[in-house]
Amino acid sequence: MEKHLIVISVDALVYEDLEYAKGLVHFSRMLEQGSLIKRVRSTYPSLTHTAHATIMSGASPARTRVVNNTVFNPKDPHKGSSVWYNDLAQLGCETVFQAAKREGLSTASSSWPMTSGGGEYIDYLIPNALNEDFVGREDRPLEVFRALGAGENVMDIIKEGVRLFGWKNQHPEVDDFQTYCAAEIIKRYKPNLLLTHPSYVDSARHAGGVFGSHVEKALRETDRWLGILFDAVDEAGISDSTDFVILSDHGQVNITRVISPNVYLADAGYITLDEDGLISSWRAYAKSTGASAQVYLADREDHALHDGVYRLLCNMAQEGIYGFERVYTAEEAREKYGLYGDFSFVLEGDGYTGFGMHLVRPVVRGYDFSDYRLSKGTHGHDPDRGPQPTFIGMGPSFKKGVEVERGDLKDHAPTLSRVLRFSLPEAEGHAVEEILNL
Repeated sequence: MEKHLIVISVDALVYEDLEYAKGLVHFSRMLEQGSLIKRVRSTYPSLTHTAHATIMSGASPARTRVVNNTVFNPKDPHKGSSVWYNDLAQLGCETVFQAAKREGLSTASSSWPMTSGGGEYIDYLIPNALNEDFVGREDRPLEVFRALGAGENVMDIIKEGVRLFGWKNQHPEVDDFQTYCAAEIIKRYKPNLLLTHPSYVDSARHAGGVFGSHVEKALRETDRWLGILFDAVDEAGISDSTDFVILSDHGQVNITRVISPNVYLADAGYITLDEDGLISSWRAYAKSTGASAQVYLADREDHALHDGVYRLLCNMAQEGIYGFERVYTAEEAREKYGLYGDFSFVLEGDGYTGFGMHLVRPVVRGYDFSDYRLSKGTHGHDPDRGPQPTFIGMGPSFKKGVEVERGDLKDHAPTLSRVLRFSLPEAEGHAVEEILNL
């Protein structure tokens, strides 16, 4: 019998949410009929695109090369860092899409991060289109989806989705859009593997904090989207051969203030500003990941620069008032978290501070709801801090009623590959055999 796997990544879903979710129709079905990994260790930093690169590949950020949500641009570190990691080609290792195609399986993705341009390996691709992609083309949204790799086999689905829900990456409309597209792909094409990514829960936490009625509302909407996907599988006639997985990428923590380390780097002479308060030159720069920050050096081979910045940052961490409690060198971050890139240091926050990238005072600021990193709930922190993501698997390939206390995000891709019986040789994680009925 041909197998089918539907993977729903509910952004920022955590184990604690399941107490409420078990009272919802479709979440309760998953929990009652499937198996559960209660708490899963995310990547460091615990960011959406960094985590999804690992979910797709089973590899750590040092291997995927996706170390942040956005790319650092040394030519313009302040204004030039808004380009997102969002293309499949940016990953440094094989993903479930390439591996599945190698085995002759059909693949699909609806608004899953890091899949733009992936049409060679994703048969039915609804790219993860960001608002930045539509700038200057707001009246031509279909052109944007084509440019990001959508094939003609899904363009009528996208066209109808845009008509119904619009094209803006805002919630819950973007979640309605991607769920509609995923359901249509299931009904028409019955792909062996489909991944989709509703993120209303994450948006609710950013805006209103980690827990509360606003998150419960987002969970109710997510439950409705699950129902649409269940119905699509039934309509396609593949219920008996379909496994469902609900997983998540990261948790969140509440913050109470925003601090910008670049102001202190400028005070110490590592950043020079012009008369307009913009960077004219830099030797060290802190790029925010939300509740942590990555510090880049203009010359990583300059040992005096490295040692001087390290002393400054360690003294600040020891003093305990600057928002971060630990300074990791690049080597320490790689050894402890599997995180390695072109940065030289990582600043881990104190649990209630978010990191901005302002260059001038005031150093300490309040929430900035225009920036997801600096609103009431945020992430990008040490993956062992705060509420943890969770994993539920249901269907013929999963045992019923098994609960595993702890998991790791690197194990997701190998587990998915076991379900569909293909290999993923570059993965660092391992299939969670305890929950599998194979």
